[in-house]
Amino acid sequence: MGDNGVGGTNADRRPNELLASWFVRSGWSKGELARQVNRRARQLGAGHISTDTSRVRRWLDGENPREPIPRILSELFSERFGCVVSVEDLGLRAARQSPSVSGIDLPWTGPQAIALLSEFSRSDLMLARRGFLGSSLVLSAGPSLIEPMQRWLVPGPAAPREDAVTPPSGRARGRLSRPELDLLESTTVMFRQWDAQCGGGLRRKAVVGQLHEVTDLLQEPHPGATGRTLFKVAAELAQLAGWMSYDVGLQPSAQKYFVLALHAAKEAGDRPLGSYILSSMSRQMIHLGRPDDALELIHLAQYGSRDCASPRTQAMLYAMEARAFANMGQPGRCKRAVRMAEDTFSDAADWDEPDPDWIRFFSEAELYAENSHSFRDLAYVAGRSPAYASLAEPLMQKAVELFAEDTEHQRSYALNLVGMATVHLLRREPEQGVRYVRQAMRLAGKVRSERVNTRIRKTVDTAARDHGDLAEVAELGEQLAVDLPEAAEAV
Repeated sequence: MGDNGVGGTNADRRPNELLASWFVRSGWSKGELARQVNRRARQLGAGHISTDTSRVRRWLDGENPREPIPRILSELFSERFGCVVSVEDLGLRAARQSPSVSGIDLPWTGPQAIALLSEFSRSDLMLARRGFLGSSLVLSAGPSLIEPMQRWLVPGPAAPREDAVTPPSGRARGRLSRPELDLLESTTVMFRQWDAQCGGGLRRKAVVGQLHEVTDLLQEPHPGATGRTLFKVAAELAQLAGWMSYDVGLQPSAQKYFVLALHAAKEAGDRPLGSYILSSMSRQMIHLGRPDDALELIHLAQYGSRDCASPRTQAMLYAMEARAFANMGQPGRCKRAVRMAEDTFSDAADWDEPDPDWIRFFSEAELYAENSHSFRDLAYVAGRSPAYASLAEPLMQKAVELFAEDTEHQRSYALNLVGMATVHLLRREPEQGVRYVRQAMRLAGKVRSERVNTRIRKTVDTAARDHGDLAEVAELGEQLAVDLPEAAEAV
């Protein structure tokens, strides 16, 4: 007989009101939830799980199932509602997961970071079919995400002197030359340019492969400066792999790469880079409907880099802070963060040192884009407020105009065309909204980004719901079915 996933004693159990609330809102029957749990368990290789309606009823009555059922329920409800629904949110005890599963609560040590980067990148290369690798992971949110991330600021062991690096017995010291290190760094820049031009779907495997090669190099002993440079390259590649995974919809994989990137940035001693990685994690949390987590991550990034990040980097962090406040429905704090982003960005021209390549994307166009999206998000949170939409419109227009002249950041151009369409729909101007969606659809064919495709589909759905009687809107729906029939395969 199959394992029903029962754990612990239930003599004093009470009804699980949190699980019951999510269950009622899902619209599933007990039988349907049981079937989905069994199906997901088989995908994870847990064929011993055999759940039925009576078992689901017991969970609702307060019975605590054993792993992997809490994790499976978290994944199923997260997919159902389009946001992170953690084990804690479901009222189930949080089982401590191994680092290879959760990817969050890891020891902050160099050897552990190298081992996990190598293990995960190798697994991704071998198993990166859509949904397979991602379904073997679980997204973290809330305290289980934020509290471990706070450890990136805790000082580690003192680094040895440059001339005191002694390789293990019987192993030769790494002999990477400066030109070889320069080549690794320039290759990372090239991958970043490809991502901006082509989206995350085209070159993701190449980035993961390069990351795996760098982790192989890190497993050899190197002098201090060389080791820190390799960790910096690994951090940038892991962030980019995470960003590309996010772009194609592989959210658990994206979060795992971001966390490992932060570990590598800590080993490199690069706090501005660490703050950038945290901003990527923050953006993912906004996308997943967790703006409170996004704000915590941004504040952690700001605290950790306030004395060393360039004005451009600090402006980006303020802009992301504004996005979080907007999605939390806090207009006063959102507007203040928008002003801080604008004022700090104006200081970038007087900054004496060159910015690292990873922040070069945050141009004047990107500043306008982020701030306009903050006001657009405020409009949605405030019940489709035309006042906030009017604040978003001139900023979005400037962003679109600047991106139209920028051949390097085609995905950003497409995303802001969609953003402009949503602003016009909020202002009850569907004809203009349709025009911008059509432009975005033409670009979407050149940019392999599921994020772009998803936003186009959602915008067309909104237009059809609110203005379905217009011929232009009906024609747009027909065009969408032809041009973007389904999500592209992640690679």
